[in-house]
Amino acid sequence: MRRLTVLTLGLSLAFVACSDYNAYERADGAADAWDTASSDDTAASGESPDDDEDDGASEREDDFIKLLPATTNQYIFVVNSARDTVSRVSVPSLQVLTVEVGSRPKVVRTTADNERAIVFNEGSDDLTVLDAETLNATTIDVLPYLNAMALSDDGVWAVVYRDADEEGDGSSGGAQSFNELSIVNTVTGEHFSEVVGFKPRQVKFTGDSSRALVVSDEYLSVIDLTVDDPDVQVVEIAEDLLDPPPAEEIEVSPDGAYAFLRQFGEDSIALIDLDTLTVDRLPTGQNPTDLDLSPDGARAVVVSRGSNELYVFDVENPYGDPEVIALPVDELIGSVQFSPDNTKAMLYTTAALVSHYTTWDLSSGELTVRPLIKPIQSVNVTPDGGALVVFHTEADATDADTTSEFYGEWAMSMISLSDFRRNAILLSAEPTAYADSLDGRWGFFVMEGKPFLEVLDYENLGLTEIKLRSNPVHVGVLTGTSYAYVNQDHELGRLSFYDPDSAVLETITGFELNSGIEH
Repeated sequence: MRRLTVLTLGLSLAFVACSDYNAYERADGAADAWDTASSDDTAASGESPDDDEDDGASEREDDFIKLLPATTNQYIFVVNSARDTVSRVSVPSLQVLTVEVGSRPKVVRTTADNERAIVFNEGSDDLTVLDAETLNATTIDVLPYLNAMALSDDGVWAVVYRDADEEGDGSSGGAQSFNELSIVNTVTGEHFSEVVGFKPRQVKFTGDSSRALVVSDEYLSVIDLTVDDPDVQVVEIAEDLLDPPPAEEIEVSPDGAYAFLRQFGEDSIALIDLDTLTVDRLPTGQNPTDLDLSPDGARAVVVSRGSNELYVFDVENPYGDPEVIALPVDELIGSVQFSPDNTKAMLYTTAALVSHYTTWDLSSGELTVRPLIKPIQSVNVTPDGGALVVFHTEADATDADTTSEFYGEWAMSMISLSDFRRNAILLSAEPTAYADSLDGRWGFFVMEGKPFLEVLDYENLGLTEIKLRSNPVHVGVLTGTSYAYVNQDHELGRLSFYDPDSAVLETITGFELNSGIEH
């Protein structure tokens, strides 16, 4: 029988006030040409790689940690894996309801309409579908030994699969498949099992949620979700099926007509026509290391790090000749990130210890190399395109000033994208999670082992530090608001909520066990 625990909180309120380089250091220590294959990311993680080496390492494009809670416009859902429950926190009242789900819930996702939360229970091999308002639950069985879940944009379809790049339960002694996955209609409760390519790496949906694309190294599996029984067609994407290159990233055109696929070490990208299921190769420069669509969906841009070029394809007519843009001489560039307003892009590398980045003005085509205080661990453009947030590595470039306050330290920079003034900030530990408010005014991050919420004001590039009661593990923002929440390390469960407009911090403790409320 499902148990529901209700907790109405007396809140703990705390009012808080604003308190030239000749050799690249690279990530993998390989000694071949720039386009050799290696995927170690030691430079990005702050370790010191060998000097005077090539740039064969992979670019790093993570978002710190995976989003642990999930949000709607008024609720936060938190998985309590050790207790087989999910807690729902109402904002701003902070009433907590805890409901039992399956064994070892691993991930929760909310639907775009804010009406349901979908929980994948890895221990019991099932999904729990929760009504966001009533918390009425429906359980749907899935195949055993799966470890990841992807949810379609419309929230109807969940694909549960065994991600080859993730850790998870394996077989306990019987037979185990590495090709099967579960397709679940979360509205009707129907379950379908299908066979796809060996060891899937990623699942992506077309924008209209009519098809799911399952990427493995040899094959792209295209699942038609518009029919009563989802139909799977498998397309060969590797030219060498005996030794296929790792499939690293896929982008889908906004109209769902094409998929662009980048594979490690290939001097081309695969173009898949999703209607005819034919595959063509689009030549690029040497060693393409990043593939992105522009925010308007009009351009597919490939960064070819080995030949120091950008290849820009017309998404509506990808077979046409691409625009080829030569990148600044002597710059090592492996990644691109667009501003959401589609006016500019940032070009940079995380695979080597380089204290520069390049801005690309999309209207004029102008490329400008700009300095940074330290090499780059990750880059984020704020949702309104007004500012750039750069988290730096602990390690330094070869030509770094050893007397600098930032030498050998973690750091971050806020940079205005209107005039490129910047605020460089020394950090006491490695940043572990980061989030933005949707309006682009506020940013939030937390650091490893440090009981603080760091609040970024993008309007004036200022920083406010908020003291927490325990060490944070995750930070997020309630959908459609500026309200930040911080999930903290506490045996009974602890969440803090911060409203940057009113500068009020509220904390609840014990929501997992309906006890230990802070007064």
